[in-house]
Amino acid sequence: MSSQAPPRADELLALADDELVLGWRDSEWTGIAPFLEEDVAFSSIAQTEIGHARAFYELAAGELGTTADELAFDRDPGEYRSAQLVELRLVHDWGLTIARHWLYETADAIRIAELAGSSSEDVAGLARKIQSEEAYHRMHADMWVDRLAETEEGRRRLVAALDELWPYALGLLDGPQRDRFVEETTARLPFFAPEGEPVERGGHAPDWAPLWEEMTMVRRSVPGGAW
Repeated sequence: MSSQAPPRADELLALADDELVLGWRDSEWTGIAPFLEEDVAFSSIAQTEIGHARAFYELAAGELGTTADELAFDRDPGEYRSAQLVELRLVHDWGLTIARHWLYETADAIRIAELAGSSSEDVAGLARKIQSEEAYHRMHADMWVDRLAETEEGRRRLVAALDELWPYALGLLDGPQRDRFVEETTARLPFFAPEGEPVERGGHAPDWAPLWEEMTMVRRSVPGGAW
């Protein structure tokens, strides 16, 4: 499948790929999260992200004359438009996972809000639906930030995780959306002074190749299989 796509399809693919890959990463905490309620929470969040990925893939498929399944699982690894933030394997570190969760949800709310005002009714309608469904994600992420910020040790660990992931988080957005993300993040966490150049889309994290192998294994072993 060609990596070249019309601008709207390319934007939809970036959104879909982010949601699919992050959903897959979040699902890795199922059964091993540090608290039972977080095991349930991250499993639920993962399912919702993957559902949103499918919806975006379906819109992109209409532009490209293909199917959501083919876009999700039949492309070569280098054709995916996902940001490196979502590709990182963080299942070894709960603190980094929470930091990614909050950074992603903050950035995602900005881009989904803009899509909700799109002149394309199918895009705007989907964005409005996703806004209501992802309200829980944002509440959950904010709850964890508040919880960590209550203590000096918690703030230290939170800032260390945010510092490490910040360049990757900047790669989720560009232009005015990125500027707004920086403003909202620093306003929400006055003790956080982010630094670093954006890790832009176009490249992939070292963790991506093995994840792609895992994600597409069944599809590649059973041609035409549905997800």
